[in-house]
Order: sequence, then structure tokens, then C-alpha cells
Amino acid sequence: MAAVTSVMRAQQLMLARIDQALRPHSLSFARFEMLRLLAFTREGRLPMASATARLQVHPASVTNTVGRLEHDGLMRREPHPHDGRATILVLTDAGRELVEAATRSLNAEVFEQPGLDDDETQTLVRTLAALRQRAGDFAEPRSLPDPL
Repeated sequence: MAAVTSVMRAQQLMLARIDQALRPHSLSFARFEMLRLLAFTREGRLPMASATARLQVHPASVTNTVGRLEHDGLMRREPHPHDGRATILVLTDAGRELVEAATRSLNAEVFEQPGLDDDETQTLVRTLAALRQRAGDFAEPRSLPDPL
């Protein structure tokens, strides 16, 4: 019980710091993640199904987030050029500017100083990765074959 409640409380503390850093940008973490995902692509474009898979959230959540971002002029939807059933998400210039500013805030206020020293951070990441892997959250990367 101590391990579970400690992880849950640590999550609450981290989310509060993230919310505080994003508040001046009028972004939730879900909205930030979507904008950041699009900004990571070469052209700021990604099929909606790919965004759903990469963010590992329910399609309805993605649709809701996209709708809000689109309403705010931070992204737009376009028809897929080859699949009439699919939609392409496109980051607008305003969305790119906002996500870059929000990223700077998160880096300065949260990610650069998570509240642990480097050794503690590495230990925490390794420990949580083991927990997540055993729960089936992700698989161990396949080793590369030996060169011929």
C-alpha cells in the first residue's frame, strides 16, 4: 500500500507542477501533448489515427482535444489525400508558437528540476519502467541481430 499511495501522490504533485507551468498558456497537459506531437513531425501533420496510437489514449479523448485546439485556431483537420475515411491533423503557426512557448515553460519549471538529483531520477525511471513493462505497458526492445 505504501508503494501504491506514494506513486499516486507523486503523480498528483507532478501534475500540479505541470498544470501550473501550462496555465499561463491556457493549455491542459492533454492539449500540450497533442500540439507537441504535431510539432515533432517534419511538417506539423499527422493522421488522427497515428496521433491516437502514439498518445495511447481513447479515440474519443483525441477527438475532444482536437476539437478544442481547432476551435482555438491552434490546429486544423484536413481530409486524408488517399483515404477518404481518415483525417490529417495540421499544426497552425499559432499552435507552433504556443507549444514552443509552453515547452520552454515546462522545461524551466518542471523537467529541468524534477525534484530529484540525477542518480535518483535514473533510479526512478528504471524502477517505473520495470513496473510498466511487467504490467504490459510496453515490451522490451528487440535486440539487433548480429552483423553478418
